[in-house]
Amino acid sequence: MKYIKLLFLAVLFSACKGGQKTASMQTEGDTVAFKYATQISVVKYDGYTVATLKNPWKEGMTLHRYVLIPADQAIPNHIPNGTIIRTPLKQAVMFTTVHCAMLMEFDKQDCISGVADLKYIKIPWIQEQVAKGRITDVGDGMSPVIEKIIDERPDALFLSPFENSGGYGKLEDINIPIVECADYMESSPLARAEWLRFYGMLFGCEQQADSLFQAVDKHYHQLKQLASKAKTQPSVLMDKVTGSVWYVPGGKSTIGQMIKDANGRYPWADDEHSGSISLPFETVLERAGETDVWLFRYSSDHDITYDELLGEHHGYNQFSAFKHQTAYGCDVERSPFYEESPFHPERLLNDFIRIFHPEIEGLAPLRYYVKVSR
Repeated sequence: MKYIKLLFLAVLFSACKGGQKTASMQTEGDTVAFKYATQISVVKYDGYTVATLKNPWKEGMTLHRYVLIPADQAIPNHIPNGTIIRTPLKQAVMFTTVHCAMLMEFDKQDCISGVADLKYIKIPWIQEQVAKGRITDVGDGMSPVIEKIIDERPDALFLSPFENSGGYGKLEDINIPIVECADYMESSPLARAEWLRFYGMLFGCEQQADSLFQAVDKHYHQLKQLASKAKTQPSVLMDKVTGSVWYVPGGKSTIGQMIKDANGRYPWADDEHSGSISLPFETVLERAGETDVWLFRYSSDHDITYDELLGEHHGYNQFSAFKHQTAYGCDVERSPFYEESPFHPERLLNDFIRIFHPEIEGLAPLRYYVKVSR
């Protein structure tokens, strides 16, 4: 009997170990390989997908974890902690114009049931649908009308997180998943564009999103290779005074990276910021007064002139690009800059290369920037 008991215990122990091994194998998933994006990771399991967003302001911390579960399947018994999202999303309230444009490119515009900050959404179709009552204007993005959002019964809310925002107030209390669109915190243009793949998973068009990103990636590198052959490398100044300060893109920002990829020299290329840097006018003049090209964004119903620029700030005429009339303006009111460039950096790169290296042939016409006239 003693030997029988020992044999029984050995078999039982072996069976228990085997059960643990099986359970361990069941918890293993397939990691989705991202080529450039560093702020997001995705692992696919049997019956669900886990997407984890890094906190871009606190290293080693998680901003949000999502558990994507097909809407036609039951919720598995054992899933990790996180916000459950039933996919594909059918209705969503969008707080940003760029993600509205993205859904239209996915041919998922009918999924937009509501928008915030309508005045900043320059997409004619969205404006028309709101006017017809087919899309609900939920008000200001910082203080939306909660009742309107609840009435829409969306599957998710899409908004951009900010450092030290203090949360999302009442939006967190209405039991609607909040998708934090932290794509803008990526440090390279292609890394941000690659978030298309994550958004495609949410709306049931993953293959389409993957194909779109592959096309963007390929075209971007073709343009970069073309620019690398240019014999000149002009220095570039970005944007202009806002209020009492001048916000210039940091050296690790997507714009800073694109200037480099377009074979241009950026005065703040060695800076470590991935966002904008606020500087006094005098500092910008001292460091970038002799730059060859000046690119800036503005908002108007007409093309800006040098006289208007001088009317905004009398010091602009001290810059070499002003004196030699090599300034280019991007009117964000009349061009799709904010709608397109985040997920189509190749289009903006084309503009940069065409401006920096006019001798290069085969480029598309300028899409966002226009040369400033007198």
